[in-house]
Amino acid sequence: MSQATPSPSPPTLAFYWARNSRAFRIAWLLEELGQPYRREVIDIRVPVAERPPHFLAISPMGKVPVLEDGEAVLTDSGAICIWLADRFPQAGLAPPAGTPARARWLQWVLYTNTVVEPSMAEKFAGLESRPSSYGWGSFELMLATFKKQLAAGPWILGESFSSADVLMGTSALYLVQFGLAKGDSVLEAYVARCQARPAFQRAQAFDA
Repeated sequence: MSQATPSPSPPTLAFYWARNSRAFRIAWLLEELGQPYRREVIDIRVPVAERPPHFLAISPMGKVPVLEDGEAVLTDSGAICIWLADRFPQAGLAPPAGTPARARWLQWVLYTNTVVEPSMAEKFAGLESRPSSYGWGSFELMLATFKKQLAAGPWILGESFSSADVLMGTSALYLVQFGLAKGDSVLEAYVARCQARPAFQRAQAFDA
């Protein structure tokens, strides 16, 4: 007598996503990991109060991306990148803990949210540059530091692609798309390398 085939276990990772949003970078990261996950679509164009109650319970600001991994909930892109790289070390998206490479990786995983995006807001708002006062320095300083790091190799850490490239690669894409670094050969070449990755292309297909 044949035995019934057991039903596959549902994915433990739930990813809350919206089209054409910052959630793209976590979609890209999840595709790089190759782990099963469930993608929940959130309409961020409706008022926050009209978004699903379960979503607001884990993301009170109504923002995406959000990652649920069992009882763990993360709503910050940098934190999600660190969590997933450590959760699935076999993917090789982060250097081992306690190594100098790990320190560099942590620095660049956090650079998008703490330096790139605030400096972009400075540029868009036309704020006066105050590198000694602003925690992010200035837009020009951010850009010069970013490009200098890329001189070491094709990726942020040199020869090895990591989850830091998911954040920084998306940042480079936005800098070029929004006209803040249009024509910059260093950043445009970096964006092209990121776009050539199959995982990037799969994540991009969600937005199409």
